[in-house]
Amino acid sequence: MDKLTEKDITPEGIFHQRRKIIQAMGIIGTSVAVPSWVKAAATEKDARRPLDFIKDESGQNLSLTPENKVIGYNNFYEFGVPKEAPAKYASSLKTDPWTIEISGEVENPVTINMQQLLTQFPLEERIYRLRCVEAWSMVVPWIGFELNKLLALVRPTRKARFVEFETIYDPDNIPGQKNIFFGGGLKYPYVEGLTMEEAMHPLTIMAVGLYGKTLSPQNGAPIRLVVPWKYGFKNIKSIAKIRLKEHRPQTTWNILAPKEYGFYANVNPKVDHPRWSQGSERVIGGGGLFDIKRQPTLMFNGYEKEVGHLYANLDLKEHF
Repeated sequence: MDKLTEKDITPEGIFHQRRKIIQAMGIIGTSVAVPSWVKAAATEKDARRPLDFIKDESGQNLSLTPENKVIGYNNFYEFGVPKEAPAKYASSLKTDPWTIEISGEVENPVTINMQQLLTQFPLEERIYRLRCVEAWSMVVPWIGFELNKLLALVRPTRKARFVEFETIYDPDNIPGQKNIFFGGGLKYPYVEGLTMEEAMHPLTIMAVGLYGKTLSPQNGAPIRLVVPWKYGFKNIKSIAKIRLKEHRPQTTWNILAPKEYGFYANVNPKVDHPRWSQGSERVIGGGGLFDIKRQPTLMFNGYEKEVGHLYANLDLKEHF
């Protein structure tokens, strides 16, 4: 057996490294008090509903992460920085009613509600690898539909070269948006973006559930982006607005630390984060002593055959 190091045993090691960026900017202190209304919200029950969907047969060779890990180990800074915080506090997120506004370089801008989405687009399961920039990974059975189907509905114009996503902004119910210290010092609402080619790729989905049921709030209810070949921070949660744009959008982590979190954020074991290696990853729920298992990181998170051509003309060290 390989000798375990402190780095292996401490799941939050890289998380603390990442948090140092924010602390260095003087935005967040070393400890943050939890507002009393947040503690009260955490007692509310998370009621997930079963969904009708087509089962994914293509991903059956992947070993699923236990469901309790998927819904209990999350990055969703709007509900606290520690991994267990979103599961405790995200029940304050109001997901009904919910609409998504789609605008920008489109011929048919729309505002569509969740019932319309679920009625218009048949759901299917997609079993995907999930790789966090912090060097841990999961395998998740998402339920959703291809983003390209939603974009076809609004008919992008020829000027549409990028797609910008924005999360819900509701500081009265989302503690990290109301209290900058609780929310890790990020600028809210959270914004992410893709190129049109990435957005239209059939692997890119809008997820509305996992493990056969609707999403839990901490996993990005009621609807989120899933792009399996990119680091997890690109997979924006609780989407309320989508804008098609001619120019590349400014995105949350890229604004905060552009030398550490690139716009593309493709999983690449050959391009390390400035403060840690991306060559291997810790498998959440992987078993073993201290629930620790490490494995080599795959190029494009194992989806190189499907998406590598999208970046054939890019220097992936420069466009990281």
